[in-house]
Amino acid sequence: MGAKIGGTDEYNSEINVTPMVDVMLVLLIIFMIVTPLLQQGVSVNIPRDMRTPEEDAEITKDTSVVISIPNNSDFYVGKDPLPLTELGEKIKSMMKDKAPDKRIVYIKSGVEVDYGTVVQAIDAIRKQEIDKIGLVADRKKMGAGAQ
Repeated sequence: MGAKIGGTDEYNSEINVTPMVDVMLVLLIIFMIVTPLLQQGVSVNIPRDMRTPEEDAEITKDTSVVISIPNNSDFYVGKDPLPLTELGEKIKSMMKDKAPDKRIVYIKSGVEVDYGTVVQAIDAIRKQEIDKIGLVADRKKMGAGAQ
């Protein structure tokens, strides 16, 4: 009558960490997959600024209009590729509901992009009666790796 089958009467006070490790690994994998998807726009190798100006917070907003020019033949508005001929009309349609003082277009241009290509994009923007154009540059990294 007093025979015990399997185990003892004592409680186990140790924490079982295996489920916690499993959950942490799943979260790590999720973050590794989601983080690259959070990048906005098209990746462009942009020139580095020699000074460290104040970064305009408007550039990273979803409502801002950013034109990316990774090379001399490609133009992107956000992540959408467009030919230069359609760039002006796309900008005009995106800016129609904004107040005149909030109508700013930012241009991210790659290091290898010709000056003339950037000027063509600026001309397409100015033809839409938009005078505020910002050029985006990386902040120079300060510290041991800076040259």
